[in-house]
Amino acid sequence: MKNTNTNTKLILLHPYIQKQGNSNRLWLLAFISILTLAFLATLIYTRDRESSLNNTNTSIISSVISTNAVSAPLPATVINTLLHYASKSNDTYHMTYSDIKPISDVLRKCSSPCNLLVFGLTPETLLWKALNHNGKTVFIDENRYYAAYIEEKHPEIDAYDVQYTTKRSEMKELIASAKEHVANECKPVQNLLFSDCKLGINDLPNHVYEVDWDVILVDGPRGDWPEAPGRMSAIFTSGVLARSKKGGNPKTHIFLHDFSGEVEQVCGNEFLCKENLLEASGSMGHYVLERMNESSVQYCKGSSSSTALST
Repeated sequence: MKNTNTNTKLILLHPYIQKQGNSNRLWLLAFISILTLAFLATLIYTRDRESSLNNTNTSIISSVISTNAVSAPLPATVINTLLHYASKSNDTYHMTYSDIKPISDVLRKCSSPCNLLVFGLTPETLLWKALNHNGKTVFIDENRYYAAYIEEKHPEIDAYDVQYTTKRSEMKELIASAKEHVANECKPVQNLLFSDCKLGINDLPNHVYEVDWDVILVDGPRGDWPEAPGRMSAIFTSGVLARSKKGGNPKTHIFLHDFSGEVEQVCGNEFLCKENLLEASGSMGHYVLERMNESSVQYCKGSSSSTALST
């Protein structure tokens, strides 16, 4: 008879072994938690420190830029680069290097802050603003919509529109009228804001007439056809502003672009005067006018009737 009794084997787990396993896991979890907290603390400290340093550096850079913007002139390399790319523009009506360079040279030597007045919004508008970055630059244009567009696109540009009442075909009559009334409403020294001279521009903002302009560029308005306004008023007004200065440098540099044109040459001779023509190169005429006495009743020292005017 077989013995049906079986020996039952009982395995007992000692409590110490189970406790030891749980303890190891707890220590591992605690170690990982400590490492995680240390990493997060280091990350937060580093980020805050970098942020603080960046803020400090930004403040320093802003201060330096602000200081330089007020006092430091443009480096010669920057000016030369601006002139190079401006003269290489693809725009059909851009100025040549030989036309831009004399204006740039005068602005570079102009005492800061330099006052620059420009008749005409042209492809060089941003260039003039950049070259005179420490000074006051104002633009006058015949097209109110284009002036508003430029100001919206480039808020740093200070532009005003003017409604010219002249016609290029009337140039001779307008010059004759100005010379006839040279002792009255067309005086060479006056506040044009209150002028009734047909060639005087009197509808600009008041402050434009109060500024002692150091440099004036006449590159507008248009004058390509008989009914176009022509540049007679711009040239006459430039001469009056230069002679009527109250302070600052007694001399004013006036540049006439497209100097080969009839209007530019005739009105330049009549109102800016041959004796004040410093240089004529390319299509740019460069005049230098001095402040005059209020009692003056002559635009030029001698008789300046233009031969072109009488033909």
